[in-house]
Amino acid sequence: MRLLLVFLIGALFGTGIALSGMANPAKVLNFFDFAGSFDPSLAFVMAGALSVAAPGYAILFRMREKPLFDQSFRLPKAKAIDARLIGGSAVFGIGWGIAGFCPGASIPALGLGHASAAIFVAALLVGVLIARRLAKADFFADLSRSG
Repeated sequence: MRLLLVFLIGALFGTGIALSGMANPAKVLNFFDFAGSFDPSLAFVMAGALSVAAPGYAILFRMREKPLFDQSFRLPKAKAIDARLIGGSAVFGIGWGIAGFCPGASIPALGLGHASAAIFVAALLVGVLIARRLAKADFFADLSRSG
């Protein structure tokens, strides 16, 4: 049952990304092109998602003590704004601005046959592997201490 629910939620998310046009990297990149072919639709998609998700989470956390298929909600405990958070955010933003994909939208784009999505996902996986190696070597802790 859990896998079926995960599949259905992923399919709903992917359908939303595809229907909104956010699987098209040109549409996303046009959002950042203020001097040229600016397209504000990404802001409307984000606002629509937040207008549904924020009240949904508020209601969910009031109604339930734990999720259906786990022992507890897994919420971030860290509150600090450190070098690791800033660096990760910068890498995410730079990658998004260069490629026109965020990790979430790249998967539905693969299903739509965007060849550039395959390159992005491959680069994403390499980046994840590098970040895990750096984390094992305690690189990020050293970076935070020096900053």
